Amino acid sequence: MMATTHALFGVVLATATATVAPEFAPVAFVAGVVGSVFPDFDLYAGHRRTLHYPVYYAVAALPAVALAVVAPVAETVALALFLAGAAAHSLMDVLGGGLELRPWQAESERAVFDHYRGRWVAPRRWIRYDGAPEDLLVAGVFAAPALAVWTGPEQTFVAAVLVASAVYALARKPLAMLAERLVPRVPPTLRSRLPERFRDAGETVPTVRRGD
Repeated sequence: MMATTHALFGVVLATATATVAPEFAPVAFVAGVVGSVFPDFDLYAGHRRTLHYPVYYAVAALPAVALAVVAPVAETVALALFLAGAAAHSLMDVLGGGLELRPWQAESERAVFDHYRGRWVAPRRWIRYDGAPEDLLVAGVFAAPALAVWTGPEQTFVAAVLVASAVYALARKPLAMLAERLVPRVPPTLRSRLPERFRDAGETVPTVRRGD
């Protein structure tokens, strides 16, 4: 899924929290969004493995949420929203495509690494790839209640993220084609620093002809 879709899910968590405890709305908004995008900070260092923990985030989130309910202060609410957002992110990525430059081709069987079981979880492909039309639809569904509930900077943020989602969805496939052209021209020392799916961009796959 798009990072923006994850961010908007964090807003959903914040909206639910603000409905119950409006005094924590600002901290819930920040913690929900930051936690929901945090796992993608591993983009350049073992993407969907280094900071993605589909089991451990969820296990940590349960007592954190309980603590926030029993002792609702800014710190406990922020911790609960952060962990809940990170857990949701790691689990939601399983519903998308695999780790490849062109995930719509459905060639990769790696969605998220499960550290508890020590193996990659296969993609479900309910959302075929990040930036797919259905991904944008989910982003819109997440944004709708927030646009109705929040005002001021928060509402502006949600609208901007939704617009960015639409732009990325339109550009997703052209960007993959552009990467395939540009990455082979990047010096090898710099190419090694790119995300894994970009490092293989431009490699030609032998064509199998009938009769060969």
